[in-house]
Order: sequence, then C-alpha cells, then structure tokens
Amino acid sequence: MKFTQSSLILAVACMGGASAFAPTQKPFIARPITSLASSAEKTDEEVKTTKKNKRLQYMKNPQFFRTGFKEVRKEVEDVMQDQFKSDVVQELRSNDFVLERDGVKVHLAKDYGFCWGVERSIALAYEAAKHYPDRNLHITNELIHNPTVNDNLKNMRVEVIEKTGDGGKDYSKVQDGDVVILPAFGASFEELQMFDERNFDVVDTTCPWVSKVWNTVDMHQKKGLTSIIHGKYAHEETVATASYCEDYIIVKNMKEAEMVADYMVNGGDKEELLEYFKNAISKGFDPDTMLNKVGLANQTTMYKKETRAIGQRFQKAIMEKFGPSEVNEHYMEFDTICDATQERQDAVSELTDNAKELGLDFILIVGGWDSSNTAHLLEIPQKGNVRSFHINRPECITADNQITHRLENGEIVTEPFILDLEKDIVMGVTSGASTPDNVVQDSLSSIFMLKKLSKKDD
Repeated sequence: MKFTQSSLILAVACMGGASAFAPTQKPFIARPITSLASSAEKTDEEVKTTKKNKRLQYMKNPQFFRTGFKEVRKEVEDVMQDQFKSDVVQELRSNDFVLERDGVKVHLAKDYGFCWGVERSIALAYEAAKHYPDRNLHITNELIHNPTVNDNLKNMRVEVIEKTGDGGKDYSKVQDGDVVILPAFGASFEELQMFDERNFDVVDTTCPWVSKVWNTVDMHQKKGLTSIIHGKYAHEETVATASYCEDYIIVKNMKEAEMVADYMVNGGDKEELLEYFKNAISKGFDPDTMLNKVGLANQTTMYKKETRAIGQRFQKAIMEKFGPSEVNEHYMEFDTICDATQERQDAVSELTDNAKELGLDFILIVGGWDSSNTAHLLEIPQKGNVRSFHINRPECITADNQITHRLENGEIVTEPFILDLEKDIVMGVTSGASTPDNVVQDSLSSIFMLKKLSKKDD
C-alpha cells in the first residue's frame, strides 16, 4: 500500500480571506450541543444565513488549514508507509485474496481496511505534528477509532481535549498560539464558532463524506424540514451533524424509527416520546408539529440496509398521513452512507454468504471497539450465523488459545478461541475503515503462531 498525499487530499481550493481574532487567555468549556432555537423563531435573514454558510466563513480564516503542509508531506508519506504496511496483506491481495500458512487458510474480504478519507485524516494530522514542532498540539477527539493510530499521535505530542462530566469538552488548557486538530468525524458548529474567535491554528481533517451529510441537513433547514438522523446520539460524528441542524431527532435503529413513525401517523403519549428521546432531540422539539415535514440523514458509518429500511418506513408513514401524492412535499432523502463503509459491508456479506462453501471456521473482524463501521461489519456474520469475532488489537489473541472480543451488544468477553487446533483452520478476515494493514497482519501472525505451537505439542 503506497501512501501519497496526492491520493489522500481532495481537490479542495485553498480558502483565503481575513477574519478578526480576539486573543484571550480566558478558559473556555464547550458545552453539549443543543439547537438554541427552532427555525420558526428566527428572522428571515437569520434563516438565510445558515450554519453551513457560517461554517464556510469560518473556514476562510487564515489560521484554518484543510490541505496540509507541503514541506513535510514526503516525510509523512514515508512514515505512514513504514508504520502501516503489511507484507502478509499484500501477499493476500496478490494471490486472489487467499493465503495458506502453517495450517491456516485465510480468505481476505475483497474490500477492507483503510479508506482514503481515513488515510487523508492521518496524513493531515501527522503533517500538523511535523509542521508545528514547537507548538502545543491538541485534538478535539480521537482522530479515528483505532488505538494504534491514536497511540501514534499521542507519541507525537498530540493531546486529546478532555471531556467534562456533562458531555462537553474542557478547552481551558488550550492557550493562544496553540494548534487544534479536528478529527475525521468533524467538530460541532459551536466549536468552530469558538475557534474563529480565539487565536488558534486549526487543522481540519474532517472526512468529506461527513461534510456531505452536513450539506444534506443544511438543505433540510432551507426547506423547513426536521432532520431525522440515523445514528448514535453520543457518537462524535452525529453530535457534529446535529449541531448543524435546526430541528432534529436521532434514531439509533429500526425500533426507534418505528416509534417515531407510529407517532407521526397515530399520535400518542407526547411526554413519553420526549422522555425517551431526551438526549437525541433539538431544544424545544415538538413532535406534533415538527414531524409533518422531515428529511433523512445518517451517520456515515451506519449499516446501509438499515438506513434504507428506516427511510422506507418514514416514507410509508408520510403516505399514510398525507397520501401517496404528497410524499415529495413532506419527505426528502439522500444516500449519505460513505462508499467505503458500503464496500466493506458488501465484502463481508460475500464472505458470510459463501462461508459454508469456503468451509470457514470463523470470520475475524479487526478494528477499534469504538468504531461504528467496524461494529456493523460484525453484525453481518452474526446475523448469518457464522462464528465471528471483533478484536481491536492483535494482543486480544493469546498464546493459551483465548480471544478477547467485542460482542454485538458491546460487551467485551474472553473465551476459548480455536475449537480444534489439531485440524487445519479456514478463516475469513476483514478490517474496519480505520484499521491499518499491519494490525491485521499482527493479528493473523498470532493465529499462525497458535497453530505452530499446537504442532510442537504433537
């Protein structure tokens, strides 16, 4: 895998323009995101000046950087190549995604691992660390949900801004002249607003697919629609997306979508609904008025089939309430699932569908335990009744044939791994979009070693 900035950086024009700064030493604590007022309470001029337009203005600040730093680019490319390359994964790719070694046959999913958006995000963060050798570096959250990459950044002096007990972030340690890195998930509107008023250099590594979702909810706002977001309300990306909405409600799965759709059509206990979604709605949310015109958006790493099913459910609710001819007046939907997420889901689906034919003993999913896109990869073989394990580090597989892994419900358990070490093993493997190839290689090496040790015992 060759890491080059030309393949990682979008063709984004550099944005110039001056913006007045007001340097201050006053500590700042960013509070949890809430919509300060519904669109109905805003003047026409305020509605026209949407949060998207303000965000674009903030990005014109000369201390806001989105395209990296050319003078350190080659050095960063070499570092990434050295850190993340994998001879084993490369051998799998060059051998039709199949490899046999030490009594283990491995089938690699056709799409797996790092997506270009993640590569771009890492490259920009690494470039920032190299470009600012004498400045204090902060990041508003984990860059991506992968412990290896985040550990690397920590070793490069990048400190994660601490969260407060109420879900906000404590910016009191960030001083004038410091550098703030925005992770791949993006940052909230309120954070960007604060950055524009402070004397920070800001390095924005936000994945363009996330920005695409923000454009979608901006369109909802302009058309007077309430945004229904398919996502996890506490996930960094969804927090950021919600901050660019006016009126919104976040549904995690089909069960919650069904609750909202049923209320749209039949009404019900309003206080009960508001209590259930109290952490997942905009301030002043009124389901009796705000669910008459809705638009669907999503966290880019959700399971695409579920997002589609949720969209169909809301379309059905609109038809039941207003009639089939009124759907386009009351409902809007765009596909904002990331291409890389979908490709990895399709690839592990193919492994799952062919598991019996291939003789798979299990499928190994490698990626951060907090990674939404990796967690959804686990759901596919689980639903297909294929034995599967989600690990976040190679160390999850130990020499005593135990595996520590994350269950579909989020629980972390340790249990016996390979059921019969005496027979040859056939396995599938895939990895999340934020997982380096070398982590997959080291995980496979642990399995090869287990099989070697079993032969010695014989």
